[in-house]
Amino acid sequence: MSLLRNFATVGGYTAASRILGFGRDILIAAALGAGPIADAFFVAFKLPNLFRRLFAEGAFNSAFVPILSRARAEDGPEGGDRFASSVLSWLLLFLLAFTALAEIATPLLVWMLAPGFAEEDTLALTVFYTRICMPYLAAMSLVAFFSGILNTHNKFAMAAFAPVLLNVVLIAALSLALWMEISPSQAALTLTVGVFIAGVVQALALWFTVRRLGVRLSIGRPRPSPRLKRLLLLGVPGVAAGGITQINIVAGTIVASFWSGAVSHLYYADRLYQLPLGIVGIAIGVALLPDLSRRLAKGDVGGALWTQNRALEFALMLTLPAAAALIVVPLEIVVTLFERGAYGRDDAALTAAALSAYGFGLPAFVLIKVFSPSYFAREDTLTPMIFAGISMVVNVAGSIGFAMLLAPKGLPHVGIAAATSLAGWINAICLFVGLVRRGDFRADATLAWRALGFLAAALALMIVATLIAQGLDAWFFASDTMTAALALLILVGGSAAIFAVVCEASGAMGVRELLRAFRRG
Repeated sequence: MSLLRNFATVGGYTAASRILGFGRDILIAAALGAGPIADAFFVAFKLPNLFRRLFAEGAFNSAFVPILSRARAEDGPEGGDRFASSVLSWLLLFLLAFTALAEIATPLLVWMLAPGFAEEDTLALTVFYTRICMPYLAAMSLVAFFSGILNTHNKFAMAAFAPVLLNVVLIAALSLALWMEISPSQAALTLTVGVFIAGVVQALALWFTVRRLGVRLSIGRPRPSPRLKRLLLLGVPGVAAGGITQINIVAGTIVASFWSGAVSHLYYADRLYQLPLGIVGIAIGVALLPDLSRRLAKGDVGGALWTQNRALEFALMLTLPAAAALIVVPLEIVVTLFERGAYGRDDAALTAAALSAYGFGLPAFVLIKVFSPSYFAREDTLTPMIFAGISMVVNVAGSIGFAMLLAPKGLPHVGIAAATSLAGWINAICLFVGLVRRGDFRADATLAWRALGFLAAALALMIVATLIAQGLDAWFFASDTMTAALALLILVGGSAAIFAVVCEASGAMGVRELLRAFRRG
């Protein structure tokens, strides 16, 4: 299977999940709005969801996949199954203990995540919701483990499909709540129970897929082994690097909790920029690591460099237009998607301001996903952790400083989003410079030329998108949802068309050329 088809498989299912996620968030906005109850749910979901992003989106597998691949190569499929079973035994023991401890310490965890809730009635509600959501953490860790096994076997479909199941369950829960016309607090409780159920459904779906693949896992007494020690040696820095990235998000939540509604506005903005990040960044991060690991294991350094260059081209081609649109027309996007029910125009304007700030950082977030596998494939997880630590310091200091600077204008959450984007760029630049200095990455002439072409196309998109938005201003801000949706469709179509035309005219890349290049992989 070519690299492009792996990207397409992961990206396609991730796109389906994100689109369903939009449907879910539209229902959340209608049912919960952007007030204290919504803040309570978002903080409650934030804690276990951090582990979903930490484990399910690559940090755990950055160490697990290379070692499992080596175990299968050295000891055959049965040796790989024994190693995986050993990891599962230790993982279950850890998850059982950690989840029990987290349930007991929930009030402390909530206070740490949202100290601004301490003097509000929201605190008790958040603790209650968090305790129901907490087992989702364990379920996502198991999902990540099973996904690593599937990815090692070059099977990406079901692991990428798992998040779709989450959104299907949550949409069903929200639809039930809206149909019953229950109060926002009861709707939030229904949604929280849905999170718990969705975690179980995802873990079971991946487990059945692994069994159908012929992998035989057994649970026994956890015992140490050289490979497990190696997994910890590589995995702890890898997970720490991913964890530091998530600390950036947590830092934003902590600061935002001191302003009513700020957590919710950041959440809705985060959901929008996560769509392109998920489709492009996560797809590349998941599919690129096994490919680079195989090439480097065979000594194919030239092939690894070619793969890195083409992956970077692919990321820029899909990320730059998305970032350009989020920067120049965020309000039109937010109004069309979220403004209904309990979610009003003021909420849309505040969310849009944060979304624009996130747009500046979107290319950096994707580049991190492109550059990190180059370190992981060489079994270097320490360097990315150091760079992530640097970005964490910048993000925490920036979130506090920028939020306080913009608070008098009623935009503290925008400062938090800006700090996150700045930290992302620092992390991406550090990763890039590190690879170049070590000789592990060289941009070829094709990449340099195409990158300039993509940048020119993105600038053209910003101009055209602004003009279209101004021309359809009355449509976007009409009370008719369908009219606004039609305007957004025209905006997206026109922007995509101009980007494609400039790419073709500049010689950056045509569709046939892209497909032909990736079939090589």
